[in-house]
Amino acid sequence: MIGLDPWVWPVLLAPFIGSFLGVVVSRAESPHGIVFGRSACASCGTQIAARDLVPLMSWLILRGRCRLCAQPIGAFHPLIELAALAVALWSASLVSGGLLWVSCCFGWALLALAATDLKYFLLPDFLTLPLIPAGLLVAWIFTPSALLDNMIGAVAGYGFVVALRYLYWRLRRREGMGLGDAKLLAASGAWVSWSALPSVILLGALTGLAFALVGNMRGGTLSLTNRVPFGTFLCLGTWIVWLYGPLAIG
Repeated sequence: MIGLDPWVWPVLLAPFIGSFLGVVVSRAESPHGIVFGRSACASCGTQIAARDLVPLMSWLILRGRCRLCAQPIGAFHPLIELAALAVALWSASLVSGGLLWVSCCFGWALLALAATDLKYFLLPDFLTLPLIPAGLLVAWIFTPSALLDNMIGAVAGYGFVVALRYLYWRLRRREGMGLGDAKLLAASGAWVSWSALPSVILLGALTGLAFALVGNMRGGTLSLTNRVPFGTFLCLGTWIVWLYGPLAIG
């Protein structure tokens, strides 16, 4: 084990991180339960034993069912564990050293936010707000010359959503975007700088539109009043821009 390449460690750890992220997402509406709650079957309420909490393997061995009541557990937890593994592999294919761990942690945080918004239309402060100082700290350590741009990005990201909310309210007299989106875009700016924010917003808008169109094709209705978990797609846009840089136009 001592001779393993450094990139192997975050990959091996990823399913366990994904398991924890599943808990975070499932209890995002009551964060107290993340630390003090016990995992239990949603159908019969039985606490889940440690042997049934091994990432991926336990779900496969139990065939996706509770050991006691045999009711389906659902695919959410193995899917988020696989997604966390994908984040680690994706990061390892592009970066190395200390930046690999930074990218993995950032990707895992974005994954938790994306899943929470998709599930509850919620971007909790305890996930978004720490990303702002974290992004500035990473810039200060790895690219000190970009720190000012990232600070401007945090302010610009928040200000953009607040201005958009105000304009939408003036036009339609209803809320269009939540302040969670503003905090998330502020975090995005803190990580990728102000100059990359247009790429984040464009990618988020395009993937969000694609999501809405797919929902429409599957029997839904497409209208201006449809709720779309835009934060999920801002997370995706942020992740792509973090790894590959802003979009090149022309």
